[in-house]
Amino acid sequence: MAKLPDETFSTIFSLQRRLLERIDEATATDAAIFERFGEVEETIPELEELQSIRERSTSAYTRLYTLLLRVAEAQPVAGSATLGLLEQSIEQTRDYVDSAAASIMDVKRNWNLQ
Repeated sequence: MAKLPDETFSTIFSLQRRLLERIDEATATDAAIFERFGEVEETIPELEELQSIRERSTSAYTRLYTLLLRVAEAQPVAGSATLGLLEQSIEQTRDYVDSAAASIMDVKRNWNLQ
């Protein structure tokens, strides 16, 4: 496996955990809204937003997993393109996870689900 700094592994695993938390929270919020209010005109935008959060979080998780796997399979070193994509994905995910959490909190606040 191509060597990555321990800090990079820690960052990736931390981001993956946070993404899983966003997926779980978005799914639970979606279920709560649907159970309480149903799929009506007023809830559709929030339900769609929650679905988007789940999809984007899943995509980011998968991208990190796939790139880390490519690095692990690279011998003796990972290519600069792969490492560049991994670094870019880490940065994009860092930016995204906090905004996803804020969006979920906004939806919860709007529907008094806190």
